[in-house]
Amino acid sequence: MFEEEYFFTCPHCWEEISMLLDVTIPRQNYVEDCEVCCNPLHIFYRADEEGISEFDVRPAQA
Repeated sequence: MFEEEYFFTCPHCWEEISMLLDVTIPRQNYVEDCEVCCNPLHIFYRADEEGISEFDVRPAQA
């Protein structure tokens, strides 16, 4: 497993946070809580041999 740190802004609290993303899996789609405000985030990203090629974060639907 190879992880890459990725920085982004939480769409709930607008704080900049970071996550370690596993770039050995080409596509990820999951829900994880913000480390600052604890609200759920829907995370989507794609990775290729150069690292993160696409990233999207949105508030997760309850």
